[in-house]
Amino acid sequence: MRRIGVAAACAAFALLASACAPETSSSGTANAPSAGEKVSLSVWSKFSGRELGVLQKVLDGFQAKHPNITVKNQGSQDDDKVAQAIRGGNPPDVAISFSTDNIGQFCSGGAWQDLKAYIARDKVDLNQLPAATRAYTEFKGTRCAMPLLADVYGLYYNKAMFAKAGISEPPKTMSELFEAAKKLTVRNPDGSIKVAGFVPTIGFYANHVQMWAASWGAQWAGQDGKSTLGTDPQWQAMLEWAKKFTDFYGRDKLAKFTAGLGQEYSPDHAFEKGQIAMAMDGEFRTAFIEAEAPKLDYATAPFPVADNKPDLYGGGYTTGTIIGIPKGAKNAGAGWELVKYLSTDPAALQELAHGLKNVPSTVPALQDPVLQKDVHFKTFLDIFANPNLATNPASANGGAYLKSAEDFAISYQSGGVPDLKAGLAKTGTQIDADAQLGS
Repeated sequence: MRRIGVAAACAAFALLASACAPETSSSGTANAPSAGEKVSLSVWSKFSGRELGVLQKVLDGFQAKHPNITVKNQGSQDDDKVAQAIRGGNPPDVAISFSTDNIGQFCSGGAWQDLKAYIARDKVDLNQLPAATRAYTEFKGTRCAMPLLADVYGLYYNKAMFAKAGISEPPKTMSELFEAAKKLTVRNPDGSIKVAGFVPTIGFYANHVQMWAASWGAQWAGQDGKSTLGTDPQWQAMLEWAKKFTDFYGRDKLAKFTAGLGQEYSPDHAFEKGQIAMAMDGEFRTAFIEAEAPKLDYATAPFPVADNKPDLYGGGYTTGTIIGIPKGAKNAGAGWELVKYLSTDPAALQELAHGLKNVPSTVPALQDPVLQKDVHFKTFLDIFANPNLATNPASANGGAYLKSAEDFAISYQSGGVPDLKAGLAKTGTQIDADAQLGS
């Protein structure tokens, strides 16, 4: 009855965290329910169908350990729906988001609660999380989320095509990638592309600037927080490489070729169909290949790195699913118990990883013998454990800066930018201006 009364009183002040704060202990954390206190805990996520069932099995494990807590698992709920529920004063107790780009808004605006006091109280060791995952679950000192599985990106390559072209090992540098792609490319008699060694088109499948930037060591911002697009030479080198790659194929021929390829998340995916010999992709592609192209002779490796950054090899780009407690959650204490369980318990993470084919997001959970046994998947476990694992920084205005950078990169690659250096500087200035407006 007390919780119902508080929820009703807070309906008109849903965005005022102090008005809707649950009962807390002296440490500033919400109290976990006592063993005899029955609690119903709501969990919202974007999972659906089979994947929602995978999550449910892990939630059943939590309920077995906490028989007084009943978990209601609701799928097909995206960030917008969670935000609407917060504004309406009826948020879920726990929210799972597929977008790390929103972490700046979640933390800075208070939409998701700060977990720092819980972590300190329960002595949760954050060192079990790689630095990159720690980075995409906090913003300017506020940790309002924990990682819940990770997506890790590397190189997929067709072993049969490599053997036919006389290539014995995967490329490790961008120059090697370019040279291998030239050998692997097959053209039709009219010069059009039949098989592409590698598609360099920005925006095609997983070819996004933030994913490439990790392999080039390109920095997004300096210590002053200002964009370094115009000052870090790695950005210019990366885009010049992409443009040279495009020119090798011919812009029009490459555009015609990619227009005829299957969608990224369909059985007609070009790598699965043997239409491209190499591709950047996440660990989840192994599950797609197993289901859709089980006879494909392929291997995985870390993605190549810039020629002048050889020490980065072995690392890569990561992002992932995140979990937190929305503002106004009625059972924040019980919610934290579930957040802690799903994000730090090795068995829970490994069970999720088995079912969803994602990388478990703590270092101890990587030692799962089932995951380690899959040679294709093990590549991504190794990349995740590598100290050069990288991600893009959180921002108060979400992923707006990523869109600005990618829009510019696409324009340059298509021949629409006469002065690359000046264009990068202008884009960086615009990113800074947008950040001021969004902060």
